[in-house]
Amino acid sequence: MQALRVKRNDNIISIFCTALSVWLLAVAAFFAAREGLSTTLEGFLAILFSPAQLITDYFRLGGVGATFLNAGLCGLACSLLIWINPTPARSRVLTGYFLVIAHCFYGLNLLNMWPCFFGVVIYCFVRKKKLGENLHSAMFATALAPFVSEFLFRYPNTDCVAGEVKWSVNGIVLALVGSLLFGFLVPALVPGTAKMYRGFNLYKAGLAVGLFGFFIHSFFFKTLGVDTPSVPPSNSSVYEENTYFCLYVAFFGSLFLVCILVGLLLSRGRLGTYREILRSSGHEVDFGEKFGMEICLVNVGFVGIMMMLYFGGVTLLTGDAVFAGPTFGILFAAIAHPSAGQHPRNVYPILIGYLLLWALTCGICAIEGLPIPWTPATQSYMNAAAFAVGLCPFTGKYGVKVGILAGAFSAVICTSTAALHGGFMLYNGGFTAGLTAMLLLPILDFFKVKELPCPENAGARGTGLRFHTTQIHHEINQKENDHE
Repeated sequence: MQALRVKRNDNIISIFCTALSVWLLAVAAFFAAREGLSTTLEGFLAILFSPAQLITDYFRLGGVGATFLNAGLCGLACSLLIWINPTPARSRVLTGYFLVIAHCFYGLNLLNMWPCFFGVVIYCFVRKKKLGENLHSAMFATALAPFVSEFLFRYPNTDCVAGEVKWSVNGIVLALVGSLLFGFLVPALVPGTAKMYRGFNLYKAGLAVGLFGFFIHSFFFKTLGVDTPSVPPSNSSVYEENTYFCLYVAFFGSLFLVCILVGLLLSRGRLGTYREILRSSGHEVDFGEKFGMEICLVNVGFVGIMMMLYFGGVTLLTGDAVFAGPTFGILFAAIAHPSAGQHPRNVYPILIGYLLLWALTCGICAIEGLPIPWTPATQSYMNAAAFAVGLCPFTGKYGVKVGILAGAFSAVICTSTAALHGGFMLYNGGFTAGLTAMLLLPILDFFKVKELPCPENAGARGTGLRFHTTQIHHEINQKENDHE
């Protein structure tokens, strides 16, 4: 029975990834017809041959058609690797695919992703590991792709004219050597760093690649005395036309509705099973293996609709009409773990934490007579919120109030972490979530905050902070974590 489920999950993941990639290419074709094929291709080349530091808005750099073309081609490449992979695709592969697609809208492209992939391939060859079992690691390594573009086109001449890029032999060698380091060290760092937050951050690769990006940036820029290029403003593209908002609603609305309908069809309407997912704590659980990937498609749809309404709502209500490339990309990042612990009932407190911190900020600024520095629709805060939902196990294990606290903690530090890696690491939100978990867990331990007695009912009845006099023993999972 389990073998049949694994095979069925593999088929669903493979077909889903391929279908979504084709969907992206269809949107690219629509805009190519509207903008002109030559314009779309020129924009695509601009995306390929430009530095990719956070947050590089590919809508502004290459155009909408070129951006969707980039996402579709990268997604199709990943889908092909999933199809030819002899190892059945599991939840972590779907997570890696979503994150690749997400960053194809800002920072990742069909050129700079391959050196990161090849680094993991060589790692598997040297360490005599199966590439099929490390495909997700190759996808996660693409978080460091902006370093590849920087080495290829600009480094160390970071003061070059905007838009001017220069090829060099040294840059090519540096990019290749860097990609080898990515491939060898990222798989080594992930299991150890994941133990630091004990399963309370679903974006397990975020802290690992964040710390490694911090090290690389420190060496190649700070140690060698090279100026770090300025990070583009968070709100780098402001589109007042209704076109982008309509595209946002139509594309994602139809995608998530199709996921729900197809999931219900494949699962034969097993809504009872989905209720079991909603009662889960989300802590160290694989919904795909436990319930089947078909019901996880339903979860993709409901989580996606909730996040779409949040991002769209805060954007419209605060007046920051930013529907740029990153706005599209972060929604894919926000639904990266529909089969690994994420569901609407343990995610919404994290988002409330962001809103409450903004309300607190507005109150303090009003008292002190200061201008309000940000809104929930500021691009950097929306990016962070998309990854902060990976802290949802805090809600499931400790209750809604702790989930809100985790969201607020993440919002406090999210804008400071990019400076550590210079904007060259795409999982900045995951890095922030990892640091948040490391900060919050010792506090909960010290004050002996009680875990909910029944984790599977935590999402439904979070009672918040409860203290007791006996020592709580937290067992750290010592088994080897998947390279996720």
